[in-house]
Amino acid sequence: MAVQLPRPHRFDVYVAAAGLLGGLLLWGIGLGSRPADEPIVLWDGRWPILVPLTVMAGCELLRRSAPRIALPTATAAIVLDLLTQGNLVTILMFTDVMYAAVLYGTPASARRIPRITGLLTVAGTIVPFAMWRVPEALLIGVAVGVVAFGPASTGLIVRNHRDAAEAARLRAEQTALLAEMDRTQAVVAERARVARELHDMVANHLSAIAIHSTAALSLDDPETSKQALGVIRENSVEGLAEMRRLIGILRDDSGDFEPAAAPTLDGLGALADTARANGLDVTLDAEHREGLPAPVGLAAYRIVQESLTNALKHAGPGRVTVALRQLDGALSIAVTSPYGDRDGPRAPGSGAGLVGMRERAALLGGSFEAGPEDGAPGKIWAVRATLPLVDVEGVTE
Repeated sequence: MAVQLPRPHRFDVYVAAAGLLGGLLLWGIGLGSRPADEPIVLWDGRWPILVPLTVMAGCELLRRSAPRIALPTATAAIVLDLLTQGNLVTILMFTDVMYAAVLYGTPASARRIPRITGLLTVAGTIVPFAMWRVPEALLIGVAVGVVAFGPASTGLIVRNHRDAAEAARLRAEQTALLAEMDRTQAVVAERARVARELHDMVANHLSAIAIHSTAALSLDDPETSKQALGVIRENSVEGLAEMRRLIGILRDDSGDFEPAAAPTLDGLGALADTARANGLDVTLDAEHREGLPAPVGLAAYRIVQESLTNALKHAGPGRVTVALRQLDGALSIAVTSPYGDRDGPRAPGSGAGLVGMRERAALLGGSFEAGPEDGAPGKIWAVRATLPLVDVEGVTE
């Protein structure tokens, strides 16, 4: 079965055609590289010159698509050209095939060919001079260096520059990809932060509004309805204030995403009073020192706020306890509420609150857990979190 040769590149076709036409032009006007009476010329005359010229032009067709085939064939053709009167274009095309074999060949060939041609150049310089002891013998090594080692070295230099440029391009693409990934992650993180803030700021007030409006609609008692409407109005006003505060944060283009008056643990008393006004029996036991890192204080406040919101929506009748302790470089938070059926109306929940509390603890390197526990007199729902007292730069809640 015949070997299927690869299709040559268009530029290689142009190079081969130009070389063949140039060689035929020199052949036509009778310009050879050597006279017929030189000892090395075994086949004199004009016609033998065309054989290596034609073969070399065929090798030019494969200079890029099949350099491993082109170079050995071109080497045989140049040796055959040495045994004729020769053609200068055949030699020039051989240098181009040698250059292309290093530039377009395999990495192993690109390393091996310059070494081999370098050794041949040294051997072509030393051996003839040692045999004939005449200075003209040194020209053989020079000729080998010009025809073989020079093009191979040039091809290696160009290939190294090309590989370096390709590596730089790949590094630039990788850097751009990493930058885009960082930008995407930053956008996702910011969206999650805004979602947590929006949920924690508004969910508590809306839950109270939903529960008291349901109570006002279900009970035919003017006094109870009046009290419920008062609570609804108070939570509506506070919710609107919180919403305006969040909108102000989003519209702030100064780069400071944290509001100047962010909630702190000093506001836990007011938070407990609001929860009591909404109908919860809250006991607050907070022991912490001044000077807590701002991210820790804000996260602790939001965890307590969301826990009281969940208690307002889902807890059974009974006492809700909030306990904060600062021990061993960490702030522990525990919020417990009765777990079971409740007689009053419920507000729907989506689970986003638990997700937000867990994210806040994770951002600070802390721990979080929530779920039912056995207690006295019955089951309780417990939210427990531990926040390390480390001021982490760049952490925004």
